[in-house]
Amino acid sequence: MTPRTLEICVDTIDGAIAAQVGGADRIELCAALSEGGLTPTAGLMVAASRLDVPCYAMIRPRSGLFVYSEADVQVMLDDIAAVKEADLAGVVLGAQKLDGTLDTAVLGRLLAAAEGLGATLHRVIDVVPDPLAALDQAIALGFERVLTSGGALAAVDGAEKIRAMVRHAAGRIAIMPGSGLTEDNISDFVAQTGVHEVHASCAVAVTGEESFSNFSPAGGRKETCKNRVKQMKRELVG
Repeated sequence: MTPRTLEICVDTIDGAIAAQVGGADRIELCAALSEGGLTPTAGLMVAASRLDVPCYAMIRPRSGLFVYSEADVQVMLDDIAAVKEADLAGVVLGAQKLDGTLDTAVLGRLLAAAEGLGATLHRVIDVVPDPLAALDQAIALGFERVLTSGGALAAVDGAEKIRAMVRHAAGRIAIMPGSGLTEDNISDFVAQTGVHEVHASCAVAVTGEESFSNFSPAGGRKETCKNRVKQMKRELVG
């Protein structure tokens, strides 16, 4: 049986430590998960490099969709250099053209800068016009995996498309679903789709902490829970 991999997304060092203690196989290191994840700070990268679990840094210079200016791309190239300097395991990338398709030219430049690192194509694949064509492009570019919700708000609602992506990939690239996956639904979801890697936050709301005026996200700040990571891992491996 192919081993099943649990990736946990975090945006703090405490979250990364909790993910490691809980048994995560890999960490996606971000800033601002409330914005879908942005590039982490250099300090967070260095702190995460001291952990025993491999960490992939999100390379996303701003919120919004993924059509980037040349200035944006230069920032991303410098951020990839910071990932290498921190000695992290990999990067998480995505870029698209004005017509919505993957920007293979920009992605090729970013991947060339990230040579020697692992690489995940992020959920840009959920907003392209033809996900299966984008999947073939990701394979040709050399990505290890794609993160996807199947184009839905939650992965459970995109399960049919995710299953189609698994069939289309045919082992050439890993399909890693994420968004709304929990310890309560992961077992049935994996059986339904045939995936071997999953992505989750395993976060809980931080209680007893005053909000910062109107700048606090709805529901308050959240943090990775090591016990939820443990339970998720247990359900994943059966």
